[in-house]
Amino acid sequence: MRFVNPIPFVSDIGRSKAFYGDLLGLRILHDFGNFVLFETGFAIHDGKSLEKTVWGANGEASRPYGRRNILLYFEHEDVDAAFEAIAPHVDLIHPIERQEWGQRVFRFYDPDGHAVEIGEPQLDMMGG
Repeated sequence: MRFVNPIPFVSDIGRSKAFYGDLLGLRILHDFGNFVLFETGFAIHDGKSLEKTVWGANGEASRPYGRRNILLYFEHEDVDAAFEAIAPHVDLIHPIERQEWGQRVFRFYDPDGHAVEIGEPQLDMMGG
């Protein structure tokens, strides 16, 4: 058994593909229309079609997908440059802050309200 990746549900696959591909700079590995896999292993799926696949019916249309219960974490070699490029285009949770463990990060919401964090690369904290 191995964990592969989370797949956030998105309400507009085109908008989210542009957000993660164009704004965040993730390269698309496979675009299957309602499912997009990025080179890093991150993926997004059209919510309505995935709801039908998993549960056999559409969920409540009025409820947003992002519900403050998951954080999508990315790293960038130059957090300051990433912040300058991304911050003007997103609903920012907070600007770059140093966390108690020493890492500098900023957080914002994607178009569906999923919380996204971009941090500087962490040193191997496990020593391996």
